[in-house]
Amino acid sequence: MSDSDCLFCKIIAGEIPSEKVYEDDTTYAFKDINPKARVHVLIVPRAHYANVAELAAGDAGQLAHMVEVAQRIADDEFHGAYRLIFNTGLDAGQSVFHVHAHVLTGEKLDE
Repeated sequence: MSDSDCLFCKIIAGEIPSEKVYEDDTTYAFKDINPKARVHVLIVPRAHYANVAELAAGDAGQLAHMVEVAQRIADDEFHGAYRLIFNTGLDAGQSVFHVHAHVLTGEKLDE
């Protein structure tokens, strides 16, 4: 399941370069090009879902796996502490409509 017009589907397919942090059969993670913390990684499922609610309804196991990947990244980068953000909908700041988790870590984060 992919969308030929989707930026993240193109990144996953290798059509657009990215700085890979993690990948497996179902998930791809790469550095955000506009970081909001010392470490800012985007985690995306290889399958195209528009947002986190759609992913939760369609494949809750994939959503849980994305959280596991976030923990791995935080363990590697900053003693396990991290912030995990899903923007859902245009008014919430979602700009790419392929579900993605923002992992922010690598430093003490303000509230």
